[in-house]
Amino acid sequence: MDDFRWPVRVYYEDTDNGGVVYHANYLKFMERARTEWLRARGIEQDTLLETHGVIFAVASAQVDFLKPGRFNQQLQVSVWPAQARRASVVIEQEVCQVAEDGKESGVLCRGSVKIVCVDAVTLRPRPFPENVRREILSDR
Repeated sequence: MDDFRWPVRVYYEDTDNGGVVYHANYLKFMERARTEWLRARGIEQDTLLETHGVIFAVASAQVDFLKPGRFNQQLQVSVWPAQARRASVVIEQEVCQVAEDGKESGVLCRGSVKIVCVDAVTLRPRPFPENVRREILSDR
């Protein structure tokens, strides 16, 4: 299985006073990569809301910070589904530094994020629409 990768550049606004990526911004990088992973599979979250009346919510996140990211670094964020159920999926992610030659040169951060499909009105769990479930499972 090949995981999905999304490029991210560290901007000044992503860093703290010491020029290091502020810890909460890794979650933003991961969110962007998950959104692009879905988009690459033809799944648009606004369309899911309009068509099926569902949204995705983060139920839990576990993040391990291994090395500091710094201003102006090029990063890659990987996405792969680790465990899927009727109304939830656990997504494993890594944020890696990219060297000048374009190759990954070290993991900065690892995360595991549980996403739940919920009814947009009641916010109660609902099964993924079948086309979404198929696409999510296609990477497993």
